[in-house]
Amino acid sequence: MELRCEGCAGCCVDWRPLAPDAAGSDRAGRRPPLDDTYDLVPLTRDEVAGFLDDGLGDALVPRLFEPAERDAVVSIDGVEVAAAGDRPVFMIGLRKPPKPVAPIGTDEPRWLDACVFLDPTTLQCRIHDDDRYPRTCATYPGHNLALDAETECERVEAAGGGDRLLDGEPPTDLPAPAFGPQALGTTVFAYPDPDRLDGTIDRIRSGSLTADDRARFVGAAVGSRPGSLSVDRDRMAEARALARDADSWAGRAIREWTERAGGDGDPVDRDPEDRERLVRYLEDDAGAPGTPGWGE
Repeated sequence: MELRCEGCAGCCVDWRPLAPDAAGSDRAGRRPPLDDTYDLVPLTRDEVAGFLDDGLGDALVPRLFEPAERDAVVSIDGVEVAAAGDRPVFMIGLRKPPKPVAPIGTDEPRWLDACVFLDPTTLQCRIHDDDRYPRTCATYPGHNLALDAETECERVEAAGGGDRLLDGEPPTDLPAPAFGPQALGTTVFAYPDPDRLDGTIDRIRSGSLTADDRARFVGAAVGSRPGSLSVDRDRMAEARALARDADSWAGRAIREWTERAGGDGDPVDRDPEDRERLVRYLEDDAGAPGTPGWGE
């Protein structure tokens, strides 16, 4: 598997405003998500705990799902959501605030939702090859290739983004996929107290989850036991408190970018030097890990 990622960021950015017919969607499966985030990366329980230990609980966000046929369901705010038993199922991913980026061969930066760890200037991941780099990102698009499913690389190529998937042979050492029978308590979690989620569905759909909303699900994920619906209540409460109180460079940058952003897909009304100064101010100078740049 050989990729050319420079200048792309197709798997890190919501590029539907640039090429709505070419960009993919994770809303066409048997259980479409309730939110509209593009390509949300599923994190394992241990990855969630690792981000939390590093003070990055404010970079995490939950995802709930519409039920498939014959799924168990739970009603929250009058909306039926996919469940395991009497508990709504969810995953945890990385938040995607609007950022001034110029991905996939665009001529000018635009306001597009992008992974919190994507450097808008270099279009590189700030935690690539770091201990916190998610397994899903490290192995992408291996599972797609193994299943003969379309990759984001191929969608970018089809949209005129140049050659991206240079070798389509999947790795031989792929880990288990994020979803499947083995996923319960590992990447797919079940929230133990659905009666405490009033108002959550509307906030998920509108992209306005509160810090306490996100912390509830992060806590339940960290407190989950692999292969089980059971949750360690003490571990859940401790993790929830850490997530709720998190105040990292990532969380602050998300707030700042959201306040400054123009409309979805709108051109960025800043000259390149001013944009780079803003990125340094909001991310690099605030404590974000650096990137080497594509020339090194």
